Amino acid sequence: MSTKPSRTLETFPNPHPDQDYWVHMEIPEFTALCPLTGQPDFATLVLDFIPDEKNLELKALKLYMWSYRQEGAFHEDITNRIMKDIVAAINPRYLRLKGKWWVRGGIYTTVVCEYRQEGWTPAPRVDVPEYEANSPMRG
Repeated sequence: MSTKPSRTLETFPNPHPDQDYWVHMEIPEFTALCPLTGQPDFATLVLDFIPDEKNLELKALKLYMWSYRQEGAFHEDITNRIMKDIVAAINPRYLRLKGKWWVRGGIYTTVVCEYRQEGWTPAPRVDVPEYEANSPMRG
């Protein structure tokens, strides 16, 4: 695998396609260029997805993110293009991409886009209380 920026998103077979599980990734060093000024834009991208048959390979994802470093585009465009590229690569059951863009002109911008595979419905949500050291649940 290359160590140069690349728009190729490598995948691997989902080891547990029989069940829904959540994959959470945070990409805190995403950079691109402002299409108007050419100045750098910085973002933390938060990627959450439920894989179907394929999963994302992390090094390829890193090189893919790196490929935007010299590209000028608006926050909304980049966030949606990344989501669509990942959906095309892995066809997840569900995917949410949040772009938390750093301040520009005194304004923070957050862009959130989602994808749901046709016919997929999520299992009911289960909330499990967090374990705390001084909790009465401590055994």
